[in-house]
Amino acid sequence: MGKLSTHVLDITQGKPGAGVKVALYAVGAQGRTLIKTDVTNADGRCSAPLLEGEAMKAGKYELVFGAGDYFAAQGVELPEPRFIDEVTIAFGVAGADQNYHVPLVVSPWAYSTYRGS
Repeated sequence: MGKLSTHVLDITQGKPGAGVKVALYAVGAQGRTLIKTDVTNADGRCSAPLLEGEAMKAGKYELVFGAGDYFAAQGVELPEPRFIDEVTIAFGVAGADQNYHVPLVVSPWAYSTYRGS
């Protein structure tokens, strides 16, 4: 069976984003449903996969990262409203038997992602 994982990299400090709130939603015809919340550890990763085993299903998902709160907690001076606040990455899982790794590379001014394994 496959699994879904994530991690956060803070490119302003060149280190893992520890303490970032992460929410995972399933997205369907009726809107989105919260599946799980977590907070990244010292390595910038969630301690366990967000989905795995029978919970890993094909479909559409969203990961929402509390990037603005993370940077504020780091003492970064941010404008109000914040330019980057909650980062939402909408993605699809086509093969539930595959590993999907969806990292966030982020600063207060930009972010990017890619599909890892």
